[in-house]
Amino acid sequence: MTVFTPSTIAAIIIAASFAAGLNVYATVLTLGLLAHTHWVVLPAGLEILGNWVVIAVSGTLFAAEFVADKIPGLDLVWNALHTFIRVPVAGLLAYRASSHLSPEMQLLATLGGAAIAMVAHSSKTAVRAVVTPSPEPISNITLSAGEDGIAIGLTWLLTQHPWTAASIAIAFIVIAILMTRWVVRALRRTWTRLQTI
Repeated sequence: MTVFTPSTIAAIIIAASFAAGLNVYATVLTLGLLAHTHWVVLPAGLEILGNWVVIAVSGTLFAAEFVADKIPGLDLVWNALHTFIRVPVAGLLAYRASSHLSPEMQLLATLGGAAIAMVAHSSKTAVRAVVTPSPEPISNITLSAGEDGIAIGLTWLLTQHPWTAASIAIAFIVIAILMTRWVVRALRRTWTRLQTI
């Protein structure tokens, strides 16, 4: 039986929450397939992800997101709607992963997971707002494929090396916060210029 220490659970929550903020369906699908095939053991609260129903639903939704997220314009609507999916699901994953901790720690884990997902999701949406207006679709497709790859890769890595995955996620969080500030400033400058025309 695999024993998960609180620090390992924390690392899993950090990495999984960031990945879910980028692509929640890819994250759930990857964890589910790895658990179902017995390649990894997940914390007790996450065992349900290995259920075929969860795998089938997340796989179907991942396929839908894979297409929708690469169509300029539709990706902005899709991402805006997923604010109400990625963040709560990341919080739920954190809640389930920390089920054997004290209620206070479980609440802290849930809020932390949701906050990390919100940072990832917000930065993704902000970058898309800048890239989507470009006339060519290649940058949008490349960006979306990169986000999918990061979500899947980070999810796999957290099952093998939780603290390495968490460290990468923390680095991405710092970059995301800095990039979001840069994007917001760029949008404000653009908006100010448009108003003066």
